[in-house]
Amino acid sequence: MFKDYTSNAYLTRLLILFIDIVLALSSLFLAAFLRYNLDIKSLNSLTLLIVGLVLLIRIISFRWFKSYAVIVRYAGVSDLVQVFNTVAGGSILLIGLAVLIRPYGVNIPISILLIDFFLLLVFMLVFRMSMPAMYQLLFTKNRQKENVILIGAGQLGAMTRNVIRQDVNSKFRIVAFLDDNPDIESKSMDGIPIYKPKDLESIVNSENISKAIFAIQNIDLERKGELIDLCLENNLKILQVPFKASWLDDEFQVNEIREFRIEDLLDRPSISLENKLVVEELANKKILVTGAAGSIGSELVRSLIKYNPAEIILLDQAESPLVNLELACKEELHFENLTAVIADVSDVFRISHLFETLKPQIVFHAAAYKHVPIMESYPREAVNVNVNGTRIVANCSHEYKVEKFVMVSTDKAVNPTNVMGASKRIAELYIQTLDKLSQTKFITTRFGNVLGSNGSVVPRFEKQISSGGPITVTHKDITRYFMTIPEAAQLIIEAGTMGKGGEIFLFDMGEPVKIYDLAIKMIKLSGLKPGEDIDIKITGLRPGEKLYEELLATKENSTATYHPKIMRALVRDFDFELIDKKIQGLIAAIDSESDLELVNKMKKLVPEFISQNSKYTLHDDGIYAKVNKAFT
Repeated sequence: MFKDYTSNAYLTRLLILFIDIVLALSSLFLAAFLRYNLDIKSLNSLTLLIVGLVLLIRIISFRWFKSYAVIVRYAGVSDLVQVFNTVAGGSILLIGLAVLIRPYGVNIPISILLIDFFLLLVFMLVFRMSMPAMYQLLFTKNRQKENVILIGAGQLGAMTRNVIRQDVNSKFRIVAFLDDNPDIESKSMDGIPIYKPKDLESIVNSENISKAIFAIQNIDLERKGELIDLCLENNLKILQVPFKASWLDDEFQVNEIREFRIEDLLDRPSISLENKLVVEELANKKILVTGAAGSIGSELVRSLIKYNPAEIILLDQAESPLVNLELACKEELHFENLTAVIADVSDVFRISHLFETLKPQIVFHAAAYKHVPIMESYPREAVNVNVNGTRIVANCSHEYKVEKFVMVSTDKAVNPTNVMGASKRIAELYIQTLDKLSQTKFITTRFGNVLGSNGSVVPRFEKQISSGGPITVTHKDITRYFMTIPEAAQLIIEAGTMGKGGEIFLFDMGEPVKIYDLAIKMIKLSGLKPGEDIDIKITGLRPGEKLYEELLATKENSTATYHPKIMRALVRDFDFELIDKKIQGLIAAIDSESDLELVNKMKKLVPEFISQNSKYTLHDDGIYAKVNKAFT
């Protein structure tokens, strides 16, 4: 296409080329002046021919090395190297030309050319290094900027400082660094002072700081929380620089600095699965993921793609999310070997046909109903999908000799107080006992709440804050375990690989989080004040909800595995025929008995199932009920 010779970029290059030519002429005349001891008459040695030849060679050199093609605001080390090559190349060519034309009576003193090389190199280097500052002075001096403090004076902090300084559109003015590294205490970086965290309050007041930008690559989660709390106490809006290794290659942009989210505070170091066993087990395999369009299922699919499976079968009954996932995998991850299947896991004919025709070798079973309050109202659906659906997929896995079946369970299955948790515990019992008589290895993974999943408390709080509140919390003392979706998916894959059959694996969920405190922190992170800008309303525990979640049942214990974040539960043994008979009776009761009777059958299967805040407490009896009542 034709160049736009009136564009700002073209005119800027033309201006730089013009200045370089002026610098080349100036260095030549100054070189002659210095060569002949500051004698003004020495300039007579530079005839019009000599000046013309030198200027022609310099222009050819500028054009060849494109030294004028520089982005002014980002002039850096690579541009300085380019300047050296340009000047050196031109000077070498000039010296060679001077030697060649001397026999023809044209005398260009070599000494002048050598002095000219050093002078022009200095002139052009100084010009290049001063360009960002000049650009800032010309184009940003009248812009309104906010005073901000950078949390972290390490590599990422220094990079953030440079990027903000160079970006003409940046609204930030870095006035201080905050870092608790004693080696850099009371020092400065690029003229910007580095303070200790204890000095934050005085700095905020004296410098009129409104925001803090968190720019630390690796930091202990507890220490990170302390620094965030310190910023919130001083009414600072917190922004986050999410670290990427690619930024070391100058890919960092100011617009990547974003608002600090609660996920950043609850997040933990990412998990890297370098286990060769994972690669060996998943590569070139046909993998079925049920509930593939859900929060965990979709992340499982994305994670599995990295291990080059032969095919991934996406099973879900939600049409639009399933289509969106398939398109995303093909367009974003460039993985084409996908088969999307619309089906209900409780439809035995559809599931049997799927296994018969598609022949999966590994199954990740994530399909389930998971919302506690609504399942308390619809126990038939909970039993049909979570129990019957799991049984159908597990039986097909056994019948068609699938290598491994990995079930995604929940901490709500431990000492359940609701229908949903009890249904998942019954599903655990079935696949745990089925493993004993099957060639297929049946494995269970159990963990708590997942940040950002459908129905998660965090996006609900974010929506309530954006609409002006109030935030609704069921109880002031309610606590939950949290982990990120990618972390959960990676651990499920790792646990599935290490499993030999019959295990229940537990994930390290970190410390439990009090939901009320979470709400307060999210309000503050939004730059608002709890109780003034956003109210917090206590609504009372919902049906089936309990204050604290557990990862182990009362008669279970755990042991370590080779992965520091995965433990193996030491669970009780059960007889398959007995469990299967009771589950078949439970499934048969879906269409023949009332909700109360159906839940009563669940309680007989899982005697530790003691309902809380629910109409099903009518059927609670025995030792577990007595213990429960003693604490309520």
